[in-house]
Amino acid sequence: MMMVKSELRHSAVHGIGVFATDLIPKGTLVWKLDERFYVMLNQSELEGLPPLMREHFQIYSWPHMTRKGVLVCDIDNGRFMNHSDDANTVFKDPVDAWAIRDIQVGEEITCNYSEFDDGFKPFK
Repeated sequence: MMMVKSELRHSAVHGIGVFATDLIPKGTLVWKLDERFYVMLNQSELEGLPPLMREHFQIYSWPHMTRKGVLVCDIDNGRFMNHSDDANTVFKDPVDAWAIRDIQVGEEITCNYSEFDDGFKPFK
């Protein structure tokens, strides 16, 4: 779940993005895994979903960092956080993500998907 105030806007990175509404100083906890605020399902259940929900999960879910085969979908703005090779957050911890530099008001909050998704392939 997002731990900082944010809003959704059009992103130059991809579609919709998450943007800071307050200054986020370096070292601030930006995101926290709290399973009360996620939809989770086993990857094997994906094929049984209705087509539109399957597509939604394929776009917005990510692999749980400690539960093999479990996909997670945020219910807050976090599901719109876009990938960047030069991300302003670090997601190497399975529970917490931190700002690795000051994130300015109006700046998009980004993460490097390869930090938590071993199968991530950069977009073309």
